[in-house]
Amino acid sequence: MKTLVIIPTLNEEKNVKRIVNKIIRVNKKFNILIIDDESTDNTISVIKKNFRNNKRIKFVIRKKNKGLGSAHRDGLLYSLRKKYNFCITIDADGTHDPKKINIMINIFNKNSNIQIVNTSRFINSESLEDWPISRKLLTYIRFYMVKILLNTKLDSSGGFRAYKLNKIKKKHLLKAKNNNYFFLIESLYYFEKLNYNIVDIPIKLKFRNADQSKMKLKHILDSFLSIVKLCFKK
Repeated sequence: MKTLVIIPTLNEEKNVKRIVNKIIRVNKKFNILIIDDESTDNTISVIKKNFRNNKRIKFVIRKKNKGLGSAHRDGLLYSLRKKYNFCITIDADGTHDPKKINIMINIFNKNSNIQIVNTSRFINSESLEDWPISRKLLTYIRFYMVKILLNTKLDSSGGFRAYKLNKIKKKHLLKAKNNNYFFLIESLYYFEKLNYNIVDIPIKLKFRNADQSKMKLKHILDSFLSIVKLCFKK
């Protein structure tokens, strides 16, 4: 089964080599697509220096910062076009454990009806135990806001997911229009309302230990406003 792991990057020079090597250790046969939004640090140099000669690793450098959501959408469209069996999206910052990828794929293999495996920070109470109180509070507020306004039980704001691609329709993927962080919520919302079979699995999310989070105040405000807009549209 052909599997593609998509890693969006933006100024992740301290993390990108580490996350790629962890994925390779999980399975050397995975293909990896790094989508970079024109990082201004040494991310591109690190990628080229360490992985230029690895035929299973491809990287795309976009000429301007088009947004995290846009990177996810482009990666998923690429995986559909190249006819991969499975596609995994994972953050570059090291907060996600690539060992979970095999668990995700095994879920697909055991149940042919499941189309998306999503990771949740709200199944186990210790999932965010090492996070600062302020970030943990913000995450909980967003989760319950999405849960109430959009009528979902899924943890839809995380970027660590697996897709069974022969079950994903391109036109359904394109329903989510947001190019930033809200794409994660919006896309899963539409998949759920279109009756895709989605399963949540627990994940322990480490607080990032290198570089700074790319989520800015404008992204937070955009997400909250977009949640309200989608609620009224619903």
